[in-house]
Amino acid sequence: MARTAADTTDTTQPQAQSQGRIRRENVERILKAAERVFAEAGFAGATMADIAERAGLPKANLHYYFGTKDDLYRAVLDNILQMWLAPIGSFTPDADPAATLTAYVTAKMEASRTRPHASKVFANEILHGGTQVERFLAEDLKALVDAKAAVIDGWVAAGRMAPVDARQFLFMIWAVTQHYADFDTQIRKVLGRRTLTRQDFAAMTAEVLRLVLRAAGLPEPQIADSETPTDSVPSIS
Repeated sequence: MARTAADTTDTTQPQAQSQGRIRRENVERILKAAERVFAEAGFAGATMADIAERAGLPKANLHYYFGTKDDLYRAVLDNILQMWLAPIGSFTPDADPAATLTAYVTAKMEASRTRPHASKVFANEILHGGTQVERFLAEDLKALVDAKAAVIDGWVAAGRMAPVDARQFLFMIWAVTQHYADFDTQIRKVLGRRTLTRQDFAAMTAEVLRLVLRAAGLPEPQIADSETPTDSVPSIS
């Protein structure tokens, strides 16, 4: 009996969906494992075998999805940058400065809490010359910072926040929020903590917000611990 087009669709669509799901899951596992291995061992010290072991997948899978270690490293960096740059999109001329800065700082601190290895990978890349992201830094990131600095300058000109050097202001936010990921060992030792808990990060986020908003001459928000977002930072995908 001949199979109709509907019969063919019924069998191929679920199969394609299953294959797509498996691919997404494998890619996410590989990126997550690679992010940690690159953070701990650096690019030179990391091996595809180490990453495969961490991901719980055959080494051949890594080469199937990413080809080489260089390709995988660039994919990890791209994923990190996508995560970091998404929240700054809320900087628009009509946005409320206090609410926008609060959301941005909170998202950056949440990234440091949930994706600390991402920050370490990027910091290591910059410390070693940033060759893999040089063009992005000089072109895409510069253009983005120029655009968002213009928004901040507009807020200042309209009297909606205190005068600041917009670019230095953004650099300061990056430095402070990413410090909690890059130097977590130092922070834990000084605070006498084995780990930094969600409550620790809620307290640290509140303090960073106070400093940022004071620098901008803006009122401090009243944020309860329960309001700290848990889904504002995308997972590795």
